Amino acid sequence: MTPPQDLERLIERDATHECEGFGPEKTCVRIVGQAKLPTRSGTFRIVAFYNNRDGKEHVALVHGDVVGHEDVLTRLHSECLTGDALGSVRCDCRDQLEGALEQISAAPRGLLLYMRQEGRGIGLLNKIRAYMLQDRGLDTVEANQALGFRDDERDYGVAAHMIKSLEIVSIALMTNNPNKIDGLTEHGIKVARRVPHDVPRREENRAYLGTKRDKSGHLLG
Repeated sequence: MTPPQDLERLIERDATHECEGFGPEKTCVRIVGQAKLPTRSGTFRIVAFYNNRDGKEHVALVHGDVVGHEDVLTRLHSECLTGDALGSVRCDCRDQLEGALEQISAAPRGLLLYMRQEGRGIGLLNKIRAYMLQDRGLDTVEANQALGFRDDERDYGVAAHMIKSLEIVSIALMTNNPNKIDGLTEHGIKVARRVPHDVPRREENRAYLGTKRDKSGHLLG
């Protein structure tokens, strides 16, 4: 477990943190709090972050000693109220979240960033509107585009600065999405390797996963 004093040092450091911003969007992130978080998958430290970019409250779940380390097993998970909290199987989000926490908990060290980017960045209300269009026959990409959005509106600048704020040297990224690798790399994060993150398919999300593979370029079997 990352010693609490290491995280306390980072909180103290960030109390007076001022910078010109990180990346082209001038994103500034600060660690503001941390606490022990026992979960069904193991015990983590939950770390809370402030940022000047989107006004959202993102957190990291830290297992083991990650501060200053290389090749830290890392998962970027985008918030999904319907899947994560309500158990929807229209998507694979809850399976991905639970699988990632279990895998990180079993590793010597690891990190899960829980990013408040609901519906691939379009927000909860628009995600439900997209669900309406999917119920009428559109796939996930077509539904987002019909609402005037891109396939994926997520931004990785805040996540990149969160990793930097934890003084992590490089990460092993758990993902099937090449865009996450590109997004973090563009913001200066060293992605040492990709770790495939496959979860069981369900009949209810088979078409959804097929669209992720065929239209969004996700590396799925």
